[in-house]
Amino acid sequence: MIVIEKENQFHMIPQHEHAKISAQIVAHWKNNFLLRSKLREEADWAIAQHDRAWIPLDDQPEWNEEKQRPYTFVDYPLERKLQAYQRGIKEVADRSLYAGMLCSMHYASFFSKDDNDSAVQTFLAEEKTRQQDLFEAMEMDIPYDIYDLHFRRLQFCDDLSLYVCMQEAGTPKKEEVSWFKGGFRQSFDFAPAGMAAHWIDDENVSVDPFPFEKPFSIEIPYRPVSKIEIKEKGLSQAFHDTEIKTHVVTFVKKE
Repeated sequence: MIVIEKENQFHMIPQHEHAKISAQIVAHWKNNFLLRSKLREEADWAIAQHDRAWIPLDDQPEWNEEKQRPYTFVDYPLERKLQAYQRGIKEVADRSLYAGMLCSMHYASFFSKDDNDSAVQTFLAEEKTRQQDLFEAMEMDIPYDIYDLHFRRLQFCDDLSLYVCMQEAGTPKKEEVSWFKGGFRQSFDFAPAGMAAHWIDDENVSVDPFPFEKPFSIEIPYRPVSKIEIKEKGLSQAFHDTEIKTHVVTFVKKE
């Protein structure tokens, strides 16, 4: 769950909804930046499905007593989160070996190989084996630069979607989530130094260099869940009783 705390509400966005925005973002990718192919279609599908692990978790959001707010995807209990990741990766891989490999690479990238947590080390080892098995099962000689490009594109679309979902619309650059202040971590041939986003106002975000065919808009669905309703009904019931609202954001070229 993505959560933005307001004075009297929590704005809550399920992870799979954010992934759908990632899919809309990649659908506008410039065609001359990446050849259309069956692998590209499967890579695009991986982007749309990369957070399906969260569907059952976000359907029953839980309260973080320590922080006195709903759990987010960042602070959700680790071992249960890792179990969900592996279930989600399997669901994707059951439909597409290539998409499953990309999603496994994506989730594994969240953790350091030097992490001392035994659950993390087990997860990384199992996912490394899964990636090798999926790669072999495809029975295709996929060049490293192809799947690495698809992987970086997945991560960029994920990050750009998080950029507009995790922050208040119109957030000044100096107040942005630390992950994004210095731009995005992925580099491409057309953006060797990476890309950066900037809130122009509450409804427009510039991306530079601009990797899309033309400016386009997306809708961010969120539930403004009342803190009073949470106290009266409990988080999950209050969440489901809250009507979904949307905020429109347009991605444009830097002027």
